[in-house]
Amino acid sequence: MEQWDKIDAVNRMQKYIRNHLGERISLSALARVAGYSPWHTERIFKELTGLTPFSYIRAYRLSKAALVIRDQPKDKTILNVALDYVFDSHEGFTRAFSRQFGVTPKRYQLKPEPIALFMPYQVRDYYVYREKRRIESMDQEKPVRSVFVQVIERPARKALIWRGIQATHYFEYCEEVGCEIWGILTSVKEALYEPAGFWLPADWIKPGTSEYVQGVEVPENYDGKIPEGFDLIDMPPCKMMIFQGEPYADEDFEDAISELWSLIDRYDPKLYGFEWADQDGPRFQLEPLGYRGYIEGRPVRTLA
Repeated sequence: MEQWDKIDAVNRMQKYIRNHLGERISLSALARVAGYSPWHTERIFKELTGLTPFSYIRAYRLSKAALVIRDQPKDKTILNVALDYVFDSHEGFTRAFSRQFGVTPKRYQLKPEPIALFMPYQVRDYYVYREKRRIESMDQEKPVRSVFVQVIERPARKALIWRGIQATHYFEYCEEVGCEIWGILTSVKEALYEPAGFWLPADWIKPGTSEYVQGVEVPENYDGKIPEGFDLIDMPPCKMMIFQGEPYADEDFEDAISELWSLIDRYDPKLYGFEWADQDGPRFQLEPLGYRGYIEGRPVRTLA
């Protein structure tokens, strides 16, 4: 079997699982989606994701359930959440939740501290990068689609971050530290905004650590738990120029990123009364989601 046939088959299975997470999913159903025998389907899924299909599904369901438990009113019973995510009993769900996260669902509901949520990435995205099947830089002849630009004020705040070693972008970061950090960041109840990738200013980088990190911004008075291995850093108030591209097909996310990067590199904020202020705070990228377009922010100052 060609490697890309396996990658595409697992990619189809991942999409099927995501779209049917609240339903019973059988190995035979995954095999039909993959186009292979059940035995071969299970083998290639584990080869490319590191998990059997049902370990993957269980971890995914538990993570989605954890977010519901964290955010829904306390009168929503644990049993209702368990049934919504295809667990047959309160006891079975509690055992599985406790094994996955090291805390019972009831205790987590009462005191939601950061936990390692399972936030799977599409394997095809990773292999597209590894095989260098993406456009490394946008052709000059290729027109940039419309981009929405606005300047917003960010207040004084803090950020929980996990530093890499030498990473300068997302894929290097994942190769250094793994892809589990995003799940922990997503679980932070006090988050002001969604998790992001940050390019730190030079004087924010500790010796022997990376420019690119992942983190989540929290209030300036945050006094919650700092997960092991994370740093809590100060984020001073600053202005951010936000760039948002057009919606795109999810599989084209690297084209969307490279197009926006090319535009930002050529963009002159002085035409609009601003200048770049990269020392004032980190440049950031939000999770690429095709329906909303790719989004990045870069610090600016008002021209004197």
